[in-house]
Amino acid sequence: MRAPDRGVMQKPVSGVILAGGMSRRMGGPEKARMMLAGAPLIAHAVRGLAPQVASLILNANGDPARFAAHALPVVPDETADRPGPLAGVLAALHWFARHEPGIAAVVSLPADTPLVPHDLVARLQDGLAASPGARVAVAESRGRRHPVIALWAIGAAKEIEAALARGERAAHAMIDRLGAVSVPFADIEIAGHTIDPFFNVNTPEDLATAEDMLSNHREGDASS
Repeated sequence: MRAPDRGVMQKPVSGVILAGGMSRRMGGPEKARMMLAGAPLIAHAVRGLAPQVASLILNANGDPARFAAHALPVVPDETADRPGPLAGVLAALHWFARHEPGIAAVVSLPADTPLVPHDLVARLQDGLAASPGARVAVAESRGRRHPVIALWAIGAAKEIEAALARGERAAHAMIDRLGAVSVPFADIEIAGHTIDPFFNVNTPEDLATAEDMLSNHREGDASS
């Protein structure tokens, strides 16, 4: 295997939390702002990703004031038809290219992913640096790739933009087109549960499961 290029890995990486989804399976409420273990769901993603990146933005549509408590730039999709998470990735790549031109790559994370591995960005950087033909490194768990938990080279924007203009919105197809390298992550243990590190909250039942795990985890920490 080719040794990682340390120079590539030392270039700055920034991040985007994707909160532009419609939350249909939640039955109406905006998922990113639903409470989990005493904080909005999006706050868990912010807390997990912020220490790993040089800077962080939120991708969300509508009134940005509802996310003011996070004190982060809120960047909307560039099109009004909400074509999915690739639109959020594209908006972030364009925003960082304009505002932070020294950024080499951008890591994306959905707002409904409350468990963020502490080494997510470092391992995705290593994967991308070790695969010179790839323009995206994608997290994988339990044999499944997560196409928008990924590190995107800034130069990937042109291909994403062209695909969206053609009406091609599938993130899986895009990462394949960009020569994705997959980076596997093992399960984690929380409060006696073995869980996928990229467990995401899609339904009220998922939210209840996450609440139970995180509440028990906090109680265990307090008693130890």
